[in-house]
Amino acid sequence: MLDSAAPQLNAKDFKGKVDPDWCPGCGDFGVLNALQKACAELELMPHNILNVSGIGCSSNFPGFFNAFGMHTLHGRSLAVATGAKMANHQLTVIATGGDGDGYGIGGNHFTHTARRNVDLTYIVMNNQIYGLTTGQLSPTSREGMRTKSSPFGSIERPVNPTTAAIMNGATFVARGFTGHGRHLIDLMKQAIEHKGFAHIDVFSPCVTFNHDNDYNFFRERVRKLEDEGHDSSDWKTACEKAMIWDDSIYTGLFFKVEGVPTLGEQEPVLSGPPMAKRSLGLSQEQAQTVLRRMM
Repeated sequence: MLDSAAPQLNAKDFKGKVDPDWCPGCGDFGVLNALQKACAELELMPHNILNVSGIGCSSNFPGFFNAFGMHTLHGRSLAVATGAKMANHQLTVIATGGDGDGYGIGGNHFTHTARRNVDLTYIVMNNQIYGLTTGQLSPTSREGMRTKSSPFGSIERPVNPTTAAIMNGATFVARGFTGHGRHLIDLMKQAIEHKGFAHIDVFSPCVTFNHDNDYNFFRERVRKLEDEGHDSSDWKTACEKAMIWDDSIYTGLFFKVEGVPTLGEQEPVLSGPPMAKRSLGLSQEQAQTVLRRMM
């Protein structure tokens, strides 16, 4: 929720009490820096933000970002984030994680959060490798890629999270690159302000375990959709652009649609104040009875 009465903030106001433990040069630093600046420019207050993550290098994010945070189970960040948004729909909920966490074990939640159009932002740091477990094949690793779990080259086709998000019903779908900081900040600001499920897949190079898709790989290929006058209301062209992976790889806002009811807007019980702030409507005796049955 945007706070119009917020004082002037800067990126340092969103610096967590714990310093990042990522490898020097990791792309995740760029994502953290971009989100801190985006929230400051939107004049969001840290106490109005919830950052939810799963498991992985990138999922340590809540510890490095000054807001309410939850470091949850592997692949379950969107399930927890959905529950939090339903309990307090006034919160700005931002889920963060990696490609293994989000598109592997969390792929099912990714699909259904998109189709339900839950009003939250999902930022995925896509390094095309399992970094935390020291370099195994991930759902976005390219065919033929040699990793610890595919020493002779991967025989699997990678998932395309951008086309998946569009076809599953996400109402804001973008792709960024940590080497283009200002562009990434602008995408994050748009995503957070969007009413509905906003997904940003971010190329966030792993400098330790993925030497195929490094910064130079992306710098030579990345093209911004905004420079070509892309129409983000055209889902067919958005999918076609998202599938291009050659000498050119597109970043930017692929698809956006307004006015699609969110999950919260379709749930009558959420039309009033946040559920988390309402009285339970139970007597002390009734509450104790419920607790005894649950223990």
